[in-house]
Amino acid sequence: MSPVVIYPKQAAQLTGNSYAAGKKLLQRIRARLGKEARAYVSVGEFCCYTGLPEAGVSAALGTGRV
Repeated sequence: MSPVVIYPKQAAQLTGNSYAAGKKLLQRIRARLGKEARAYVSVGEFCCYTGLPEAGVSAALGTGRV
């Protein structure tokens, strides 16, 4: 089963940034979507915001190869 949510470490690895940048990216996504600070960000929401293909992100996260 492929992951449903994105964590800061994964966001950082997918975008090639630091952990802090991954954390900030998820904060910006939550703010844009009107979510609470501790709410999860789904793979679909992450992909819509970043423009990355959902299939590629899901595959990278599902195999543990980010």
